[in-house]
Amino acid sequence: MNSILWICQAFLAIAFLYSGINKSTLSEQQLIARGQTGVVGRSAATIKFIGICEILGSIGLILPGWTGILPVLTPMAAIGFAVIMILAAPVHHRLNEPRNVAVNIMLLAISLFVAVGRLSATR
Repeated sequence: MNSILWICQAFLAIAFLYSGINKSTLSEQQLIARGQTGVVGRSAATIKFIGICEILGSIGLILPGWTGILPVLTPMAAIGFAVIMILAAPVHHRLNEPRNVAVNIMLLAISLFVAVGRLSATR
Protein backbone atom coordinates (compact mmCIF):
# COMPACT_ATOMS: atom_id res chain seq x y z
CA MET A 1 0.00 0.00 0.00
CA ASN A 2 2.89 2.34 0.80
CA SER A 3 4.20 2.02 -2.77
CA ILE A 4 0.80 2.82 -4.27
CA LEU A 5 0.52 5.89 -2.04
CA TRP A 6 4.00 7.06 -3.11
CA ILE A 7 3.09 6.62 -6.78
CA CYS A 8 -0.09 8.65 -6.26
CA GLN A 9 1.81 11.31 -4.33
CA ALA A 10 4.41 11.58 -7.09
CA PHE A 11 1.71 11.84 -9.75
CA LEU A 12 -0.11 14.59 -7.83
CA ALA A 13 3.13 16.42 -7.07
CA ILE A 14 4.16 16.44 -10.74
CA ALA A 15 0.72 17.50 -11.96
CA PHE A 16 0.32 20.31 -9.46
CA LEU A 17 3.95 21.43 -9.70
CA TYR A 18 3.55 21.82 -13.46
CA SER A 19 0.27 23.71 -12.99
CA GLY A 20 1.71 25.85 -10.20
CA ILE A 21 4.79 26.85 -12.16
CA ASN A 22 2.62 27.79 -15.13
CA LYS A 23 0.25 29.84 -12.96
CA SER A 24 3.17 31.56 -11.26
CA THR A 25 4.93 32.55 -14.46
CA LEU A 26 2.45 32.82 -17.34
CA SER A 27 -0.24 35.36 -18.16
CA GLU A 28 -3.95 34.54 -18.12
CA GLN A 29 -3.99 34.38 -21.93
CA GLN A 30 -1.01 32.01 -22.03
CA LEU A 31 -2.64 29.76 -19.42
CA ILE A 32 -5.89 29.63 -21.37
CA ALA A 33 -3.95 28.75 -24.52
CA ARG A 34 -2.38 25.84 -22.60
CA GLY A 35 -5.81 24.56 -21.51
CA GLN A 36 -5.88 25.99 -17.99
CA THR A 37 -9.17 27.74 -18.63
CA GLY A 38 -10.23 27.86 -14.99
CA VAL A 39 -8.27 31.10 -14.61
CA VAL A 40 -10.70 33.04 -16.82
CA GLY A 41 -11.69 36.28 -15.14
CA ARG A 42 -9.39 35.80 -12.14
CA SER A 43 -6.99 38.54 -11.14
CA ALA A 44 -3.29 38.06 -11.80
CA ALA A 45 -2.67 38.07 -8.05
CA THR A 46 -5.24 35.31 -7.48
CA ILE A 47 -3.76 33.19 -10.27
CA LYS A 48 -0.25 33.59 -8.86
CA PHE A 49 -1.48 32.82 -5.33
CA ILE A 50 -3.08 29.58 -6.52
CA GLY A 51 0.13 28.73 -8.40
CA ILE A 52 2.29 29.28 -5.34
CA CYS A 53 -0.11 27.16 -3.24
CA GLU A 54 0.15 24.38 -5.81
CA ILE A 55 3.96 24.52 -5.74
CA LEU A 56 4.06 24.45 -1.94
CA GLY A 57 1.50 21.64 -1.85
CA SER A 58 3.62 19.60 -4.27
CA ILE A 59 6.56 19.98 -1.93
CA GLY A 60 4.30 19.03 0.98
CA LEU A 61 3.30 15.79 -0.72
CA ILE A 62 6.90 14.57 -1.06
CA LEU A 63 9.33 16.23 1.34
CA PRO A 64 7.79 15.33 4.74
CA GLY A 65 7.57 11.62 3.91
CA TRP A 66 10.99 11.59 2.32
CA THR A 67 12.70 13.29 5.27
CA GLY A 68 10.47 11.95 8.04
CA ILE A 69 10.02 15.50 9.33
CA LEU A 70 6.40 16.41 10.11
CA PRO A 71 4.83 13.64 8.00
CA VAL A 72 1.37 14.95 8.95
CA LEU A 73 1.96 17.68 6.35
CA THR A 74 1.53 15.15 3.53
CA PRO A 75 -2.16 14.39 4.17
CA MET A 76 -2.73 18.09 4.82
CA ALA A 77 -1.27 18.91 1.38
CA ALA A 78 -3.48 16.24 -0.18
CA ILE A 79 -6.54 17.70 1.55
CA GLY A 80 -5.56 21.12 0.23
CA PHE A 81 -5.44 19.74 -3.31
CA ALA A 82 -8.82 18.09 -2.79
CA VAL A 83 -10.26 21.47 -1.79
CA ILE A 84 -8.74 23.10 -4.88
CA MET A 85 -10.36 20.42 -7.08
CA ILE A 86 -13.73 20.85 -5.34
CA LEU A 87 -13.53 24.57 -6.13
CA ALA A 88 -12.25 24.04 -9.70
CA ALA A 89 -14.85 21.52 -10.89
CA PRO A 90 -17.83 23.94 -10.79
CA VAL A 91 -15.78 26.55 -12.67
CA HIS A 92 -15.10 24.09 -15.48
CA HIS A 93 -18.71 22.93 -15.39
CA ARG A 94 -19.90 26.52 -15.92
CA LEU A 95 -17.43 26.80 -18.82
CA ASN A 96 -19.02 23.63 -20.30
CA GLU A 97 -15.76 21.65 -20.11
CA PRO A 98 -16.71 18.08 -19.18
CA ARG A 99 -13.16 16.79 -19.82
CA ASN A 100 -11.69 19.25 -17.32
CA VAL A 101 -14.40 18.40 -14.79
CA ALA A 102 -13.47 14.72 -15.18
CA VAL A 103 -9.80 15.56 -14.59
CA ASN A 104 -10.80 17.56 -11.49
CA ILE A 105 -12.78 14.59 -10.16
CA MET A 106 -9.88 12.19 -10.86
CA LEU A 107 -7.39 14.47 -9.06
CA LEU A 108 -9.89 14.88 -6.22
CA ALA A 109 -10.20 11.11 -5.82
CA ILE A 110 -6.42 10.59 -5.86
CA SER A 111 -5.94 13.43 -3.37
CA LEU A 112 -8.51 11.94 -1.01
CA PHE A 113 -6.92 8.49 -1.38
CA VAL A 114 -3.52 9.92 -0.40
CA ALA A 115 -5.00 11.94 2.47
CA VAL A 116 -6.83 8.96 3.96
CA GLY A 117 -3.92 6.59 3.36
CA ARG A 118 -1.36 8.87 4.93
CA LEU A 119 -3.61 9.89 7.82
CA SER A 120 -4.01 6.20 8.63
CA ALA A 121 -0.24 5.74 8.49
CA THR A 122 0.45 8.60 10.91
CA ARG A 123 -1.69 7.11 13.68
